[in-house]
Amino acid sequence: MKAKKVLRRSSIRKRIRKTIRGTSDYPRLSVFRSNKQIYAQIIDDVAGTTMVAASSRELKDTKAKKSEIAGMVGKAIAEKATAAGISKVMFDRGGYLYHGRVKSLAEAAREGGLKF
Repeated sequence: MKAKKVLRRSSIRKRIRKTIRGTSDYPRLSVFRSNKQIYAQIIDDVAGTTMVAASSRELKDTKAKKSEIAGMVGKAIAEKATAAGISKVMFDRGGYLYHGRVKSLAEAAREGGLKF
């Protein structure tokens, strides 16, 4: 069961990466979700650098639900991005379904001022 899920996610991820390439003007907002944590990075693929990053490990409040924590990470990445002068990004869901934690992170980033 696990091998099928991993292969499915990797093929979806490769398919997404064919079309999404982040530049310095229009970087890529990449999401990684583990069982306990969620991570978000804004990446310039041309230069090969991470411009801004945020994760649930940086947060102090760990008593909230996972989807609420993902929303906090979305707000944090949006604040850091606006401080760095980034307003437009391409959203890369990383092969995950746009549902649950990934969706709450994306919506919070939009509320924080990112456009995608």
